[in-house]
Amino acid sequence: MDQVVRDVLDALERRDWPAVRPLLHPYLHWSDPAATLRGRTKVLAHLAHHPPGRPPREYELRDGQIYRWTG
Repeated sequence: MDQVVRDVLDALERRDWPAVRPLLHPYLHWSDPAATLRGRTKVLAHLAHHPPGRPPREYELRDGQIYRWTG
């Protein structure tokens, strides 16, 4: 698992939204059991109520940010 994924999980656990935001690509594709979303703003709103409890099954990075997350 890449460091950026570990950093996101750590920041989400602490609910540190300013730390999470720059780690997520603006055009992020997010899929988890609760929702399938596109866009960092929508994903951050979703995560406020449904934080992932574990690492993703699959992910893709672009420019050092998480571009795709499949939970």
